[in-house]
Amino acid sequence: MAQVVATTRSIYSSIISSPSSGSLQDRVEKLIKPSTFSSRFLSSHDKKKIIGSVSSRRNTQIVAAAVKRSAEPEVIPVSPEDVPKREEQFVQLEQLGDMTAAVGMWTKPTVRRKTKIVCTIGPSTNTKEMIWKLAEAGMNVARMNMSHGDHASHQKVIDLVKEYNAQAKDNVIAIMLDTKVGLLHFDAILGCLSCEVLMKWNAPNGPEVRSGDLPQPIMLSPGQEFTFTIRRGVGTSDCVSVNYDDFVSDVEAGDMLLVDGGMMSLLVKSKTEDSVKCEVIDGGELKSRRHLNVRGKSATLPSITGCGADIHVIVKIESADSIPNLHSIITASDGAMVARGDLGAELPIEEVPLLQEEIIRLCRSMGKAVIVATNMLESMIVHPTPTRAEVSDIAIAVREGADAVMLSGETAHGKFPLKAVKVMHTVSLRTEATIAGSEMPPNLGQAFKNHTSEMFAYHATMMSNTLGTSIVVFTRTGFMSILLSHYRPSGTIFAFTNEKRIQQRLALYQGVCPIYMQFSDDAEETFENALSVLKNQGMVKEGEEVALVQSGRQPIWRFQSTHNIQVRKV
Repeated sequence: MAQVVATTRSIYSSIISSPSSGSLQDRVEKLIKPSTFSSRFLSSHDKKKIIGSVSSRRNTQIVAAAVKRSAEPEVIPVSPEDVPKREEQFVQLEQLGDMTAAVGMWTKPTVRRKTKIVCTIGPSTNTKEMIWKLAEAGMNVARMNMSHGDHASHQKVIDLVKEYNAQAKDNVIAIMLDTKVGLLHFDAILGCLSCEVLMKWNAPNGPEVRSGDLPQPIMLSPGQEFTFTIRRGVGTSDCVSVNYDDFVSDVEAGDMLLVDGGMMSLLVKSKTEDSVKCEVIDGGELKSRRHLNVRGKSATLPSITGCGADIHVIVKIESADSIPNLHSIITASDGAMVARGDLGAELPIEEVPLLQEEIIRLCRSMGKAVIVATNMLESMIVHPTPTRAEVSDIAIAVREGADAVMLSGETAHGKFPLKAVKVMHTVSLRTEATIAGSEMPPNLGQAFKNHTSEMFAYHATMMSNTLGTSIVVFTRTGFMSILLSHYRPSGTIFAFTNEKRIQQRLALYQGVCPIYMQFSDDAEETFENALSVLKNQGMVKEGEEVALVQSGRQPIWRFQSTHNIQVRKV
């Protein structure tokens, strides 16, 4: 950095003092003529207008700076020997590009994206062709919302994802089921719920309240009277069923009922034994199975209990009641999802960005995965390009440290699902290039204080960052790979495992590239096989150094020490 500053000041001095290189404006225009940004995006006519309009102002600013600098001592002296180097320094400056931009701002993006992408599968993407294309575009996790579709359609998607995983050589897609009901229900759907399926439950308690099926969408207008009933099978222009038997008990006159994350709102006027009568405040199009919230309240159905299966539980933080209990909820789970739509419906909307940041911070400090969801590219449901605010939203989630970002309607029923995934991929990749490596929460170690592996993972990360290498880790349980992920090493974590279910599980974690490979009884042979796989698939280059890590609860080779790290050249 000091060399860049010295070069810049020397060049700045030459702009003002060197008469042999043309006029001051010529020198300035030569300096600001970039080979990168404006030359690619501005026509020559536009650039002439811009330069003409600001040339007098630039002259004034530079001369003023010269007068000011003449009264100050020269911090970096320029000797006579420096003068012949000035033209060379101009060339160097042109190669660096626009010096007014931050150095990290235009850093070349890293090749492999670290932040994972969750895609909701729906009518727009539930075919073999589209699932293959989504995977190639950047999807890491296929999510199915069990509130929509039927059992057969979900089984079809699961089978297609498994088929893709069986054929893909260097990629794996995890499966996430978004459900509010018990696991016995899913045993009926899937025959036998395997460990390869990621489960996401809503937290901390209460049902997911939705409207019933409608023969066609209903247009609600402000001032209109509309009724929700717990009677099943009702779907008329002025009344629709809800799927929650205690709905009438949970709402009171004066409550504000929010539909579809706040897209529509209705004021509760009165209720009967089986119905709630409302007045439409903010209208819109009501479709089948829309999510219902009562602002500031959560439903009271007891929470779900597990059935003993090996399930990866990601809790969905969406209710007002969950906020005071965040620590205990996340402690009892494998990770959390920030469901911003429902949070914004139950809480003041200005609180949502602060809660997002807090939930991400808490998950990272506890060593748990965290997903940011809802409305990330909402406009791309109907438009081929995102709004600039949506692009910033993705970048903020990445910079705050989310393991994954999620697409919902954009890929489920949107018109441009592949473009949405590509936008999320490129924005995440570009943002990651500006983040300094190994930015870890200061209290991360508290989450793993009972594991000696925590200290080992820390030093493995520091070694990798210092040497600028990727990490190759061998794991049976995924524990060490997940621990390394939370330390956010600057290089990719290539996690080799001989368990297919662990390979899928690791697909959710930031920076982890999970690879399935059978381990040999000989450690050296396994090391060589792993490096050959990486080299043949173009993930590392010949001559590149990598850090090999072997540790965890089930060490691969039971030497005297179960912790092993070494640096090898490919």
